[in-house]
Amino acid sequence: MSAQDREIAVRAADGHRWTLLARLPRQPRARLLWLPALGVGARHYLPLADALAALDIAVWLHEWRGNGSSSLRASRECDWGYRELLALDLPASLAALDGGDAAPLLLGGHSLGGQLACCFAGQHPRAFAGLWLVASGTPWWRSFPRPRRWLLPAAYRFLPWLARRQGALHGRRIGFGGTEARGLIADWARVGLTNHYAAAGLDADLEAGMHGLRLPVAGVVLEDDWLAPRSSLQALLDKLPQATASIIHLDARKLGVPADHFGWMKQPARLARALVHEFFSRTAAQTVDERSRDPA
Repeated sequence: MSAQDREIAVRAADGHRWTLLARLPRQPRARLLWLPALGVGARHYLPLADALAALDIAVWLHEWRGNGSSSLRASRECDWGYRELLALDLPASLAALDGGDAAPLLLGGHSLGGQLACCFAGQHPRAFAGLWLVASGTPWWRSFPRPRRWLLPAAYRFLPWLARRQGALHGRRIGFGGTEARGLIADWARVGLTNHYAAAGLDADLEAGMHGLRLPVAGVVLEDDWLAPRSSLQALLDKLPQATASIIHLDARKLGVPADHFGWMKQPARLARALVHEFFSRTAAQTVDERSRDPA
């Protein structure tokens, strides 16, 4: 059954505009709002959206400000951080979802997208039925294996300095992200140094929100992904102690493509099947458990 392709114009409260790309099967079993990695445009996840739609999962691809269809570009005159992403952009995308309202709504993301999915879900605990995290984890330097961990604190100090000096971080020149807002890099690097999620200018307690989440979480670790090793994902999951978490480990043999941070995006069908299987297996098991406890 083919899915309907949609492009939805979205506008945040501060005037920022972007296009929400959607793949909508006629009778979705679940719905997913997907958050990209740092510096990656939403359109690069269309193969994932198509693979999930073929499994009857409706998918909407969020666009980070500064990328792809976004009306903004980071510069000395145009800056933002986690506050704008969490308090302005994501609520607007969430409000724009349509179709299949009876199906459970999931929130998922790749890399930074997975981190911010956890933060956003913590601020909206009743909105989502589960979290999907792919190649994601906290950037906290102590969560990485030796010897790489010893290099990270210097990077977390240098990159914000460079972004302030240039007005924005020109990531493609150094092989990290795209053209990134200096406020965004400052918020990200602060987590890398302290393991504490916060958004400059936002009063919300992101850590407390994540701590209170009670929902199933599936995290995918890729065998050759040095940017998001299993230890980094586990450190992120440790911030969700009341969630029911599972880790899916995929290597190149299981994926059919290199099992690194971005290689899975070229052929995401097997990864999509793994996530869908994990969610519905967990949902079915939970239903059986609840029925067994029902005295009626």
